[in-house]
Amino acid sequence: MVRWRSGTVTALRRHWHGAVELEVRQSDGVEVRALAYPALVGTPQPGDRVLLNVNALVMGLGTGGYALVVALPDRLPPDPPASGRNRDDGHLVKARYTPLQPIVLGADEEASPYREVLADADDLAGLPVVTADLHSALPAIVAGIRADAPDTRIGYVMTDGGALPAWFSRTLDGLRGQLAGTVTVGQAFGGDLEATNVHSGLLAARHALGADLVIVAQGPGNLGTGTRWGYSGAAVGEAVNAVAALGGLPVGSLRISDADPRDRHRGVSHHSLTAYGRVALAAADLVVPTGLAPELADEVDRALAPLAGRHRLVRVDVAGLDAALRATPVPLSTMGRGLDADHAYFLAAAAAGRHAAALLREPRSDRVRTG
Repeated sequence: MVRWRSGTVTALRRHWHGAVELEVRQSDGVEVRALAYPALVGTPQPGDRVLLNVNALVMGLGTGGYALVVALPDRLPPDPPASGRNRDDGHLVKARYTPLQPIVLGADEEASPYREVLADADDLAGLPVVTADLHSALPAIVAGIRADAPDTRIGYVMTDGGALPAWFSRTLDGLRGQLAGTVTVGQAFGGDLEATNVHSGLLAARHALGADLVIVAQGPGNLGTGTRWGYSGAAVGEAVNAVAALGGLPVGSLRISDADPRDRHRGVSHHSLTAYGRVALAAADLVVPTGLAPELADEVDRALAPLAGRHRLVRVDVAGLDAALRATPVPLSTMGRGLDADHAYFLAAAAAGRHAAALLREPRSDRVRTG
């Protein structure tokens, strides 16, 4: 199940929050690109011997094509502090019963400074929450929000359908300062706050981060088998249910494309249709951008017609959103396609952000929708 290799660090490459990219010469002489998370294994230096998991590298995964550093066996990091009010006082075990399971401080644990505010938190009080299938939608949604409401405090709840360490995401690193913070939930870890599940993560984003608006999406590396149900983005529908259960307002970002070569993802992706049409039992505002090419617009309308009985289909004007997308501080890319190559995809995500921002101008009492 694991392809093991050993090697020696020959050079340090780029780094971003929580991660370091390395050049490693394996014991067989092959040079590989590797990634280390210092919080888990320590900070590698040239000359260090490393143990590697090369599964993602051998499989050629688009988002995870690194050899991953499992350990620096000759220079282990020290144990975390045993006391004091910090994240190491926690009892939440993430990536449970794997060799690199970290123990983190939950935002609602007793040692957390947010314990008091979260102990009895039970309501989002009409908080707009944008749900999205792919991590690549995150910067586009943020761009749509900031185009109309630049001072909005945006929280991100990262689910565990893709990468578990938030540190893997260079997008998150580039959005630092654009977000009020990241809450990693489920088995995901490495966010500004940690939570047990989507429900407690949403409450932490609202009451601990003080977010005015929240985005829920998985980390990089969507998993899919090419079947109707075999994909990690089905959790989008579960996120809609969680938002509604807590009295928030779900806003669905649709995965729309006329550039994806796979039939199942053209028009409205079957991922969105299944998640919102079958998994989500609560009503959401599903955002449809204006200005799509006529043929694509017709295809989108036909695909969404069966969902109109449960959800509210909202048409959102996209004037100015192209400029907002081009000004985003991080590169836009989905399945290897940039903004111009898959314009409809990013426009749909930005339109969802714009709609969520518009909801902030409504009185809270008017934001809660019913079926």
